[in-house]
Amino acid sequence: MTSPHVVAVIPAAGVGSRMQADRPKQYLSLAGKTILEHTVTLLLNHPSVSRVVIAISHDDDFIHSLPIIANANIDLVEGGKTRADSVLNALATLPEESWALVHDAARPCVSHQDIDALLAVMNNSNTTGGILASPVRDTMKRACDHGQASLISHTESRENLWHALTPQLFPTGVLLRALNKALSNSVTITDEASAIEYAGGKVALINGNPANIKITHPADLPLAEFYIKQTHKVNE
Repeated sequence: MTSPHVVAVIPAAGVGSRMQADRPKQYLSLAGKTILEHTVTLLLNHPSVSRVVIAISHDDDFIHSLPIIANANIDLVEGGKTRADSVLNALATLPEESWALVHDAARPCVSHQDIDALLAVMNNSNTTGGILASPVRDTMKRACDHGQASLISHTESRENLWHALTPQLFPTGVLLRALNKALSNSVTITDEASAIEYAGGKVALINGNPANIKITHPADLPLAEFYIKQTHKVNE
């Protein structure tokens, strides 16, 4: 039996303004390389990933200076105004019968073990696809609007609540149609799973390692560097 064709898709057209840096966050330095280089290398090194498609901003002045872009298994496409637009542009270059493994550019710490667990959903006929996720462990508070300050409205039950992570894995054709349907109906799409949910698909939650953090604020950089160095030690 032929293994399904898996292509990693990285939406990387955002500017990452919360990092307060002079460049998009995926080009910040982390343990000797840019964040994007760590992420792309990690995905390319997975034996089931055949290639990586990166959606970049039209005026991206940084990506062509990265040595890794010379890799023949990397393709660049122009991104869009939103994450969904960027993912759509990338999906349009893939065979519909392939599987799209969509991953945040700023998550360089995902493990191959977690990716293996996610890829197993391709053999599950009861689901459309799946996402890496982490059960909510903290007490959750719902805020109410009150002038300039946020006040607690009430405490939400954390039972059955999960933090959505990436990668998120779906058949390319199914995800393409789901995103187009949601966008044409002006539905807010925050991740690929939300488009599949809107289209009526069933999405599996795969419990992932909490070390798979998304670098969003400056304080995330040293933590991500710690995780990356620990991974390198394990692999030595």
